[in-house]
Amino acid sequence: MHLDRMIGLLEIVAVAGRPVSVAEIQKASGLPRPTCYRLIQQLADQQMLDRPHDDGRYVIGDRVIRIALLGKSDVDVRRCAAPLLRSAANKFNETMFLARLRDGKVEIIHVETPDDPARAFIHPGLGERPMHACSCSKAIAAFAEPAFQDALLAGRLTQYTGHTKTSPEALRAEFAQIVRRGFADCDQEIDLGIASVAAPVMVGNIGATFSVGAVGPIRRFGHEDRAEIGEKLIGLARKISGAIQLCNVAEI
Repeated sequence: MHLDRMIGLLEIVAVAGRPVSVAEIQKASGLPRPTCYRLIQQLADQQMLDRPHDDGRYVIGDRVIRIALLGKSDVDVRRCAAPLLRSAANKFNETMFLARLRDGKVEIIHVETPDDPARAFIHPGLGERPMHACSCSKAIAAFAEPAFQDALLAGRLTQYTGHTKTSPEALRAEFAQIVRRGFADCDQEIDLGIASVAAPVMVGNIGATFSVGAVGPIRRFGHEDRAEIGEKLIGLARKISGAIQLCNVAEI
């Protein structure tokens, strides 16, 4: 019965689709005021409900969003993010990709290419990417907890090209730079002649679970080009985060 009531309160807040007051929740639930207030506080203590502003109104909390996100399939995530990636591919006239952190590894799960038939573009492929040498992976690793980074840097760091960083010290310095500027890049670190740039996709307060990026030939992805695209990817990452969270809440 206790669990049923708590689930009922979560459903009321989720269906509302906006911040709701305790009085509104209590009225919709029909629970006695003391009981409703106690259950709401318990849900807030467990981050199942959250007060984004200091006005006493509640929304679905980050923990519920995280549970929904972890259970969301790649198909669902692609459905949420694909329109934004497709628009960006045509705007930048470059290949765009979305990557996901799962089981301590980063995988590219979706790619969108430009519609321009005369444009030569790079397709990065799908699947796992090296954590130390790909922009999509480094964009996530840089914002990860220290224990995650320590485990990564203690492992085998393969030298793919002469540009690949394999020194833990060099990678720690790069992670710090990524955090400062908000995006990561890959300068021919996996394949010569190919570069990429990616920004972390922060979902609520659960950190960088995804990253969004662009990839192309080095003649179009020099240092200044990557910096310019990287700044724009930060804004795109926010939009994708919002799209994913909106899909999560809508499905709760």
